[in-house]
Amino acid sequence: MDIEQFRKASLKVIYFICEYLSNIATETVNADVNPNIKPGYLENLLPGEAPEDPEEWDNIMDDFVKKIMPGITHWQHPGFHAYFPSGNSFPSILADMLSNAIGCIGFSWQAAPACTELEIIVTDWLAKEVGLPNDFLSSSEGGGVIQTSTSECVLVCMLAARNQAIKTLKEQNQNLEDSAFVQKLVAYCSQEASSCVEKAAKLFLVKLRILDSDENGCLRGDTLKVAMEEDKAKGLTPFFVLAMLGSTYTCSFDDLEEIGQVCKEQQYCWLHVDAAYAGNALICPEFKHLLKGMEYVDSFNINPSEWLLVNFDCSCLWVRKRALLINALSINPLYLQHSNDNEATDYRHWGIPLSRRFRALKLWFVIRKYGIFGLRSHINNHIELAKYFETLVRKDARFEIVNDVTLGLVCFRLSNGCTASKELFQLINKSGKIFVTLAKTKNVHFIRFCVNSEDAKKESMDFSWKIIQELADHVVVSPAKQELINVLFTKNVLEKTRSL
Repeated sequence: MDIEQFRKASLKVIYFICEYLSNIATETVNADVNPNIKPGYLENLLPGEAPEDPEEWDNIMDDFVKKIMPGITHWQHPGFHAYFPSGNSFPSILADMLSNAIGCIGFSWQAAPACTELEIIVTDWLAKEVGLPNDFLSSSEGGGVIQTSTSECVLVCMLAARNQAIKTLKEQNQNLEDSAFVQKLVAYCSQEASSCVEKAAKLFLVKLRILDSDENGCLRGDTLKVAMEEDKAKGLTPFFVLAMLGSTYTCSFDDLEEIGQVCKEQQYCWLHVDAAYAGNALICPEFKHLLKGMEYVDSFNINPSEWLLVNFDCSCLWVRKRALLINALSINPLYLQHSNDNEATDYRHWGIPLSRRFRALKLWFVIRKYGIFGLRSHINNHIELAKYFETLVRKDARFEIVNDVTLGLVCFRLSNGCTASKELFQLINKSGKIFVTLAKTKNVHFIRFCVNSEDAKKESMDFSWKIIQELADHVVVSPAKQELINVLFTKNVLEKTRSL
């Protein structure tokens, strides 16, 4: 494909993108969220061998529309309420197009100066808007970095924590190998934490204790302290705690201040805050109170790719002391060194991969095009719609709300039990009109409904709730129908009585 062919093809692709996103935002009734296909559907549509000769672009694009698109779950559909949002916007798409065209690999300042320096600037911008202490800014001993996901943020922070814990323990037992200390290390999180914590613990061969949260899904300091004291009595060493601001299951919030005080009492214990979804709302002044206890925190992450209209991947991680992260991850062979090593930031020392995409560009584009005011409006709209959806649920006596609806997530269930709620969940997703997820905490099953679409409106909430109510009729009789049944039953009994 030469540049003229690319010019023509790209116009067609952009036209397709515009048509797709404009239609998916309005065709609430006609476009299903989930594809009605079975695993392996594509194997029967595509050849088993790669083509030997080049093919025409129009044929490739035609196959994309006819064979690939039918297998897509539409995350930007107004009926998509599963998981948390997958951020997307036109400025972000344009930035990714430019980034792909530039094709730089920003592993060091020398490899892509603007790529590195823009990342420093936008992470500082966002840290200030979120309300993080100055210790987390690049002008201090801390700083921010854009990772691929929360999983990577948790992974590198646990690695840095493990590295520092071993160093501390080795000062007392210098004759032992590092591996001797690893088996004594214990990490902690609540039962509502992301599963990526378990994966990180597996990778680093450390113990993980998953602790009970309270009735509000909050991990409290007393619970953590008891667990740590039990482990220390066994000769183990607490070294890492993950606290949630907006848990995966119910968007609940751990008590940072209580947890932080317990961590401070330990010989060495790193406190990381996973605020992947909810942390984005901290740009709104009314949620700044959630940061109470940040003075104890070592690292903090949010995902602009969830709620700030930046498409995946874009997860922002801030650390209070960047040296601890760099010391754990730095490998500096001669071929990667450059003349500005001592004065420039090289982000290859801040994460697992050497190769890094120009992610800062899309965050910069989105912040500038929407402004903080526009991003706050987007978040507040989602919160208002979630509150509205909550009122719809509460009006139907068959349902009950499970969580405290603080942000954009509503967790609800049928009042008559888990079996009925699971059956309703299956019917909802089989309908294809809306897509939700099923979750379970404290042996209670419930349905998660998150407001996701950028263009979400009350009409889409009404549409989704109408479908849920209609499907609930197949599981539980509605109050109106039950009243009619009662009337008819009473009438029938009276008629039989009179006949006797």
